[in-house]
Amino acid sequence: MKADVDHLLRLADVSLIRAGRPLIDGVSFALEHGSVVMLLGPNGAGKSLLLKICHGLIDPDCGERAWARATPHAYVSQTSLFLRRSALANVLHTLSLVGWPKLTRRRRALRALVKFGLKDFIHHPARRLSGGEQQKLAIARAWATNPTVLLLDEPTASLDPKATKEVEGQIADLRREGVTILMSTHDISQARRLAERILFLHAGRLLEDTRASLFFSGPSTTAARHFLDGVLQ
Repeated sequence: MKADVDHLLRLADVSLIRAGRPLIDGVSFALEHGSVVMLLGPNGAGKSLLLKICHGLIDPDCGERAWARATPHAYVSQTSLFLRRSALANVLHTLSLVGWPKLTRRRRALRALVKFGLKDFIHHPARRLSGGEQQKLAIARAWATNPTVLLLDEPTASLDPKATKEVEGQIADLRREGVTILMSTHDISQARRLAERILFLHAGRLLEDTRASLFFSGPSTTAARHFLDGVLQ
């Protein structure tokens, strides 16, 4: 299977099975250019696993995953930094891994750190940064590789409201720059603020795939209604 020219990524009937139990169960969807798509669902729904499958960190046990040819994508997890390395070293290492030209790595890394408000922390070890600063560094590191698609796994989990607002603002800026965002969250308010499209996941199954406005005005499944009502968490 190949992703067609209109889709950056296509999953077809993808499943992940562990100990005889499907953790991801027959998921199919296509990711299009230039939108913020939110993987929404309760804790344990399989959001992080699905993001890892999309990126290629995990291969599905059945079904197919296809990225459009030459689509650069970057994945940001909640624990992706080298905490003993400086902010600059974190970005430089990532650029080295993806084959960024050696002569331009430092300039690109510094640009990323300045863009994400980290110019005062360039030589600080990542462990000395606050939670919000660490998350901005993780996104800056991914942005530096010049991705078409950015996969974000609950990027504001455990952050305070101020840091959450800053990170959300940066995500919105990336969207305006043309970066396609696929992001997981269980935060309904955050999904309302950022999402253009909702993929609602429950117990490993994709129950809804619709525009965010339609989802929040009236989800079509009982599980989604319970989730929005706070019954399902």
